[in-house]
Amino acid sequence: MLKITPIDGEREPYRSPDLIWNGKAGTVAVNPLTHPDAPGDLRAEQGLATQVLICLMTDRRVEVSELRDGDENRGWIGDSFDLETGETPLGSRLWLLRRSAIFDGIEVTVEDYVREALQPIIDQGAAVSLDVAVTANRPMNRVDYTVTLYGRDGGRIYDSKFEILWRQIDGVANPLAG
Repeated sequence: MLKITPIDGEREPYRSPDLIWNGKAGTVAVNPLTHPDAPGDLRAEQGLATQVLICLMTDRRVEVSELRDGDENRGWIGDSFDLETGETPLGSRLWLLRRSAIFDGIEVTVEDYVREALQPIIDQGAAVSLDVAVTANRPMNRVDYTVTLYGRDGGRIYDSKFEILWRQIDGVANPLAG
């Protein structure tokens, strides 16, 4: 399970490095050599955005009954037997849709999968609520969804649009910025 650790008093906890997502794969972000404090070190300035990417872009293991003929289960094998009480499997089930057509009602399925994947962020208190808006663009043969997370004061703390399914995303130089 993903754990988001708040800063504890005077010491700063380990901060996981930022991920850069190019639409097909994630890689860790590195500070430029001109960075004033940590030149060339792993960048760790966008923890919440990185946690969202991990939750959404990691394939979650599913029940065998959810697989189509010929599909192999994906995700971390440990999620099938090594979950502690209160933990949920890591990742999303969005990968199950990759071989599907854009069917009627796909918006509801995508929203359910996204909410399920991001629930650990809510459960851990890193955000208090989320909105998911899904649009199927049948002529363009794609589905877009927007994720918005809200903090304790009701303010927006994360907002990003994702394009998934049936089309490769062109590389994005800095998807976590903004």
